[in-house]
Amino acid sequence: MCNLYNITTSQEAIRQWTRALRDILGNLEPSIDIYPNRLPGPVVRNALDGEREIASLLWGMPTEPSQVTGKADYGRTNIRHPSYDHWQQYLDIEHRCVVPVTSFAEPSPAKNDKDPETGIQRNYWFALNEDRPLFFFAGLWTPWQGVRKVKDGPGDHEVYGFLTTAPNALIKPIHEKAMPVILRTQEETETWLTAPWSEAKRLQRTAPDDALVIVKKPATQIKFPQQAQAPPPTQGSLF
Repeated sequence: MCNLYNITTSQEAIRQWTRALRDILGNLEPSIDIYPNRLPGPVVRNALDGEREIASLLWGMPTEPSQVTGKADYGRTNIRHPSYDHWQQYLDIEHRCVVPVTSFAEPSPAKNDKDPETGIQRNYWFALNEDRPLFFFAGLWTPWQGVRKVKDGPGDHEVYGFLTTAPNALIKPIHEKAMPVILRTQEETETWLTAPWSEAKRLQRTAPDDALVIVKKPATQIKFPQQAQAPPPTQGSLF
């Protein structure tokens, strides 16, 4: 499952691609690594008032209550089976979003394959090509009230996650179970944001084998602190 991705682009590029009319994101850093349940990440969503906007949300959709262990819900980052009852409430247009990305990571499947520059498990990074152009993940979002971090206590949040599907030939040797659902054209992002679910769900398909290439890790990863690990794997994509 994807629990780390990078955005190296501009807000203007995101606005032009998605035709977002409202921008409440604030300032987007030139290059930023996005991790679950940490600093919010940018998404383009259908806001509850019907406006299409760029906003900053926390990565991790609500977990099914029976699956939450402990006092905090760290969130489900990836959504593999939207047909499950838990996800049905989020499939309408008002809960859909697209997540801008220029590269994403999957950890090495080899045991103790440490990156010498970071001291943590090595990541493989994927992009559309070596230039890392903008594309999007097909996502869902929702307002949510609860505990994301025990030290912070309960609060009001806006959260998101994105769909996964079977991996293509490039990703399968590294992550044999899944890859993110990627949207590579304006037509695909428009369909995801506007079409009825019967049509939009067709976008949950494996990317062609030549759609992605392996690239070097972003410069932001070189001095990434060893202690800053991703959330426990139990908060991934059970659904």
